[in-house]
Amino acid sequence: MADSFRLRVMKAISAQIKTVTPAAGFINDLSDYVDEAGRTAERVFRGRDIFSGNEILPFVSILEDFRSQDTLQASSGHTAAAGKWKILIQGFVKDDLDHPTDPAYELCAEVIVALVRAKKDRSNLLGLGNRMPCVTALEIGQPVVRPADGQISDAAFFYLPVTLTVVEDLENPFA
Repeated sequence: MADSFRLRVMKAISAQIKTVTPAAGFINDLSDYVDEAGRTAERVFRGRDIFSGNEILPFVSILEDFRSQDTLQASSGHTAAAGKWKILIQGFVKDDLDHPTDPAYELCAEVIVALVRAKKDRSNLLGLGNRMPCVTALEIGQPVVRPADGQISDAAFFYLPVTLTVVEDLENPFA
């Protein structure tokens, strides 16, 4: 079975964030890599909010925003709907000894640049086309950068809210 539309969107966002690499002119590297055991390992995760501490820094996790969301708007008798979908992007970095959050500001800025690049083709956001189902807008919110606190994280991190406007067929989420 094919992935649902929303999972395809999350995978497209993951792929876009993975373009943050030194080869693309960035300081950080969020591309997949081969670990010591010879397996492909990722630096961009979807749906993970608990980490073992063994992950290679920097890394990013993409989650749905836990705050309440507007309902999808579908007119009576139709299954097509448009609405806002809020997600959070978290990034974790190795602290700078003198200025612990400086690397988190840098990684956050690079993730923002990668997301803005996905907006360049307004008729094909995230490479998902312009026909239902599709993403018609990608809004980048104000990031929050925090130092390691030993409770939420042992490393400096950022939260970046992103709001997507999605148009989808509620009767066919796999369209």
